[in-house]
Parts: sequence; C-alpha cells; structure tokens
Amino acid sequence: MSAVDELRSLVARLRAECPWDRAQDIASMRPYLLEEAAELLDALDADEAEHVREELGDLLFQIVFIAQLYEERGAFDLEAAARGIAEKMIERHPHVFAGGEAGEPGSNAAWERRKAREGRSRIAGVPLRLPALVRAHRVAEKAAGVGFDWPNLAGVLAKVDEERQELAEALASGNPEEVAHEYGDLLLALANLGRFIGVAGEDALRMANTRFERRFVGVEARAAAAGVEPADAGLDQLEAWWQDVKREERGGAS
Repeated sequence: MSAVDELRSLVARLRAECPWDRAQDIASMRPYLLEEAAELLDALDADEAEHVREELGDLLFQIVFIAQLYEERGAFDLEAAARGIAEKMIERHPHVFAGGEAGEPGSNAAWERRKAREGRSRIAGVPLRLPALVRAHRVAEKAAGVGFDWPNLAGVLAKVDEERQELAEALASGNPEEVAHEYGDLLLALANLGRFIGVAGEDALRMANTRFERRFVGVEARAAAAGVEPADAGLDQLEAWWQDVKREERGGAS
C-alpha cells in the first residue's frame, strides 16, 4: 500500500471514529485549506526542504480529507480527481503526448486557443477567491494572450503614472468612492508592471511585508533598549532606528 493509500485509509477511519473529524464539512474545511496553503507558501519562501516537506504533507491531508467528504456523498473519490488532472495535463501538452495538435508547441497561448474553441472566455477559470494581486496578474496574462496588452514596458510605466495622477486628483476631490476607484486602478497598473518585469506582485508584496515586519521588530528592540515606548520616542527617533536596522541588514552600508 502506498503512503497516499495509507493516508486515505487514515482519513476514512477518522471520519468514522473521531467525533471532531466526523463533524467537519465542506464549509468548515475551507479555512484550514487556506491556512495550510499559506503555511506552504511561507515554507517555500524560506526554501527549507524539511519545512516544505512538512507543509506539503499538511496540505495533502486537507486535499485527501475534502476528497473523502465527496466520496461519502458518492460524487467522486481521490482517484477520480487524480485521473482528471492527469487527463487535463495530457490535453494541455500536445507537443509531449500523442493525440494532441500536431506541431503545436506547449504554451499558455495554445491552451487558451483550445479553450476558446470550446466556447469559454479566456479569463474563465481564474478563481474569484485568489488574492487580488495574483488574480490581477493571471487575468491580465490571459488578456495579453490575444494581444490586449501594452506593446512595451514604457507603455506600462506611462499607465502607472497616469493612474497615480488620477488618484492624486481623486484625493483632491475628497470623494471616497473616487479615491477607492482610482487606488484600485493604480494597484491594477502596478500588478501589470510586475507582470512585464517578471515579478509576481503578490510575492513581491509578501516579501516587502516580511522586511517591514523584521525591521519594525528591530525598531521596537531599540526602543526597549533605550527604555522608552515606541509611541513616546517621536517620529525622528523611530526613523533613525529604522535606518540603523536597514544599515545592519546591509552589513553597515548606508
């Protein structure tokens, strides 16, 4: 018996014998799925193999558990899900597997053309629950697949400048709805900028958050060493400590 089969048997037993596991349903499993996916992202950011292995296992447990819930309904089982994704990947790679479109290399564009022939929108299938920056990136990629895109980086940068100016005008107007609208447009333009320069906006922002958190903890440590509360130190002192932390991170460079 494979390890995956053992895990499936374990989940089935938990559903049969454990009151807590038996009480779970699709709705209650959603937060755990999101949490484990986020923890796997953290592990991938750290790139520690043992941590990644552990978090992959945690996420796999959620997947097997959810498949068990649907198997109990008589809808499908994990084997059917695995078989379905295998068939989908074969269809998406006709350049690798026999039976595909002869001579067509594997690419997102090739897959989108096949999807369009089935009568589906090219942006269909991008999950609504994706983080907004990720979804902006993916939707724009699909639109770009039919040429709806800027011709070069200069065009994207000009769009960012245009949206920044429109946000400034909205702020001057004092209209909260306009401010939110234009702020969203600016974020969308920045997501497209990331796509053009090969940087995923979600990843870049997550890393920036991590840097900010690490540096702020350093500022708090300096405040504690000085015997003052950060709120009482004053902005100039907080900024000075912030710059100290940054210099330490860079090995003393200014």
